[in-house]
Amino acid sequence: MKTKYNTNKIIQYLVLLFAFLLNSGCATLDGPPNPDDPFESYNRSMFAFNETVDQYAIKPVAEGYDFIMPSFASKGVSNFFRNVDDIVVFINQLLQFKIAEATATSARLVFNSTFGLLGLIDVASDMDLPKHSEDFGQTLATWGVGSGPYIVMPLLGPLTIRDTAGLAVDWTYFDPIFKRQTLRQSIITLSIKYIDVRAGLLKASNIIDETVPDKYSFIRDAYLSRREFLIYDGNPPDSFNEDELFDDEGLFEDDLKSDDLKSKKTQSNADSLT
Repeated sequence: MKTKYNTNKIIQYLVLLFAFLLNSGCATLDGPPNPDDPFESYNRSMFAFNETVDQYAIKPVAEGYDFIMPSFASKGVSNFFRNVDDIVVFINQLLQFKIAEATATSARLVFNSTFGLLGLIDVASDMDLPKHSEDFGQTLATWGVGSGPYIVMPLLGPLTIRDTAGLAVDWTYFDPIFKRQTLRQSIITLSIKYIDVRAGLLKASNIIDETVPDKYSFIRDAYLSRREFLIYDGNPPDSFNEDELFDDEGLFEDDLKSDDLKSKKTQSNADSLT
């Protein structure tokens, strides 16, 4: 008798495994941690592992996929997964009380799923209904949950603690790939999606490999910047507020007094010489 695996249970076990790997990596840190990346020792080790898997397994498959697949077929696969992702986007927009955006995303789903042949053709973008990017990690951020440390997950790549929890919620409750399919079907579907995404990043990854001296730091900073950009819908707060700088009228008072004293002393010395 075959045992039917519960996809949600598998995801929960994976999250526990990642937490165990994280704790194991934390014990190997040497010296004071980087405040922006306190688990850098573990992260660099996991990043190297992911790079090795990508070099010898994922990238060659993606290159073969890119070579075999006609451009229109590859575009259709990408559009299909983007259409499925709009379900996750729609739910998270509602949770963030972005009613207007959620209405537009629901219209995208309807048009692309019908006129777009189950999302293979993105007709909605031509109807001034652009694709949005929302997930439960962003929803947690709008609810005031801090990002937590940056962490590199096995195969999944860069995340934060908040985004890891958000990903688990999206996969468990919102994403139909995991919610409606068996474990085997989910793995097959996710593999196709991952290979399609990796094929689309071949040129960019090759440029990074050839030009960036520290690929780990580059990807970490790019990921964190992009997440901040998405959380604030393209308008992240300025790290430097000029109004706040000059709000305190006495901020430069001591410096002005010092300069005035120096000027008077210089003038006094000049008068004594004459």
